[in-house]
Amino acid sequence: MSHDGVGLRAVMRSVAFLTAGALAVPALAGCSAKDPAGKPLAEPDVAPVTRAMVADGGTLSWAVDSVPETLNTFQADADGTTTRVAQAVLPSMYRLDANGRPQVNPDYLEKAEVVETEPKQVVLYKLNQQAVWSDGREIGAADFAAQWRALSGKDTAYWTARNAGYDRIERIERGKNDLEVKVTFERPYADWKSLFSPLYPKDVMGTPDSFNDGARKKLKVSAGPYRLKEVDRKDDEVTLDRNPRWWGHPAKLDEIVLRAVPREERAAALAEGKLDLAEIDPESVKRITVAAGPRRGASSTPLMGPGSDLGAADSLRSWAVANGSDEEAADDEISAREQQRRAVTTYARQQRALRGFEVRRSLEPAYTQLALNGADGPLADERVRRAVARALDREALASVVLTPLGLPAEPVGSHLALSGQAAYADNSGALGGQDTAEAQALLTDAGWVRGGPLKEKKKEEKAAGAEGEKAGKKAKDGDDDTYIVGEDDKARREADREKKKDPKHLAQDGKQYADKLKQGGAPGAYAPRGTAAPAGTAAGALAKDGKPLTLRFVLPSGPGSQTLGTVADRISGMLRKVGIRTEISKVEDESYFKDHIASGQYDLALYSWPASAFPATDGRPIYAKPVPAADGSLNVEQNYTRVGTDQVDQLFDQAMATLDERESRGLIRKADSRIWAAAGSIPLYQRPQLTAARKNVVNAGAFGFRTPLYEDMGFLKKGARPVASPTAK
Repeated sequence: MSHDGVGLRAVMRSVAFLTAGALAVPALAGCSAKDPAGKPLAEPDVAPVTRAMVADGGTLSWAVDSVPETLNTFQADADGTTTRVAQAVLPSMYRLDANGRPQVNPDYLEKAEVVETEPKQVVLYKLNQQAVWSDGREIGAADFAAQWRALSGKDTAYWTARNAGYDRIERIERGKNDLEVKVTFERPYADWKSLFSPLYPKDVMGTPDSFNDGARKKLKVSAGPYRLKEVDRKDDEVTLDRNPRWWGHPAKLDEIVLRAVPREERAAALAEGKLDLAEIDPESVKRITVAAGPRRGASSTPLMGPGSDLGAADSLRSWAVANGSDEEAADDEISAREQQRRAVTTYARQQRALRGFEVRRSLEPAYTQLALNGADGPLADERVRRAVARALDREALASVVLTPLGLPAEPVGSHLALSGQAAYADNSGALGGQDTAEAQALLTDAGWVRGGPLKEKKKEEKAAGAEGEKAGKKAKDGDDDTYIVGEDDKARREADREKKKDPKHLAQDGKQYADKLKQGGAPGAYAPRGTAAPAGTAAGALAKDGKPLTLRFVLPSGPGSQTLGTVADRISGMLRKVGIRTEISKVEDESYFKDHIASGQYDLALYSWPASAFPATDGRPIYAKPVPAADGSLNVEQNYTRVGTDQVDQLFDQAMATLDERESRGLIRKADSRIWAAAGSIPLYQRPQLTAARKNVVNAGAFGFRTPLYEDMGFLKKGARPVASPTAK
């Protein structure tokens, strides 16, 4: 699973967590002082230049998380790479600007507008007269109609991941000529601009077989600045080359190679010339920053790398063993020293190569949140959830992640949009800010009192507790109220597996979206029930009905999880101050959503959601009130916190059916206020977007909200200079 981020629509569309990039469209006029949407906290950082300054030709090697299982963005196993390919090779009626707002894509669309509202909503699309598929056929109404029929949800033979919006269309027909497409809606739909982006040819959407299988491994027909040349699963590469039938500005690059490289291996791949562009983690940022430091006086800076922490005593001991009388030990030590020498040499060579790269920084169109599972346990009580939220210093949590990276450290104020987007407003006041006294008062009101009596455990429970204590370990800061669960507690794991078989705790649609989420460093992990706290921690803790107030905090264990671990430690410390203990457990990334979050086996968890330009459509499944399904299971859609209200659902429905954009935004903001008040999830900070780029790569990097303009990417002409990158605000 990827640890980087991507926009909810891109996620759901390509499926799953998204990637938004850069556009060559005029920026929106500045928001007025009264506009709560404000401006993006950070601008795109892409080394922008005019097309005249970009060299013709060349191949750009761009890191991705995986070679996609499907090239159909509307299937459940599509991923961020699926979206990236679709952006480069397929039509899109709208694309996002630097503020995360949809703008007409003039390469495909002259204009689109609502021409009737009564008796039904009618949208008229006027297509670019030059727009053709790579086989020479004009893009037209037949393609729109085929996509609608495939995604409407009426024919279950199509294996679609979603049908939002398409299920509201009544009919699609040709307008006055071949360049006009007339779409009539059965029910009003405010987010109609979300449709037909991307648009697939009728040959893909026309039959269930072609939809389900035809576009999984190849795209025979395309209509973008690039076309799909090859999907090489042996070498984990997808190659795009220029589309000779492209009618817009010709692509500057000969080819774009999307190369699957794990995050932890990207710094080395950059240094070895295998990559020109790659999203990277903070550790790789440090390597590139050190490599780009001043050349003079470099000897005064210690080389960081393999063996760099070897002290004088260790070095002397190593020399003594290598030169001692024990020949076997001496051979082993000499071999180890030789391996270390080679590692240091390789690292130094890589650092020299990394001088040719720079780090481009922005903020992803996604935010990290603290999720509170309200299905059962202490957090089923809204007062306890609100107490957790009021205990958090969100400014401090944002700062610990973003300040060291030189990015603006402002906490996110909305569940449904980010600063700069039309629907954004800081609605966190509906819940309130950090207030220890108020948090403690809420807990007291909920019946949790300090020093309450604890029921005596049975002998078997005591024995299990002793095993858990032996398997676990204290947190690094010595906190008695934060406990890290050992991974070998078989009894508790078996009990949890049995619990997961209970259909009441299963999410019908959880698996479908599990692999789509960008985790901001990593997904989480499942903390089993019943883990005993270390001896002596019960005294003075909050308790109710003989049970201590302890919350299971799930965290990831894979590469890139350090940031979330740091945030979790800070959160645990904040909760400890109000009397809430946390029990931290870590599991493998691959099982996070499927086995733990989707099935509701957690109390607290950290994961990320993308922002969407269409929050009425994309936000509803995340915050809709869970409902029982016919088979007795709980249909939570994507609402993994299991917290929802009828009022929030009604506000979403009203916003989706309101064609007045100002009124629709107002309804979205009201819904967000209610989501804050329910305290099922607490937005923390916008995710950092860190991209390593070869210094002569231009019009590419950390795109922020913008959809990438693929035809303008390339290498800087010799002698030209890029515009200075914008400063994060």
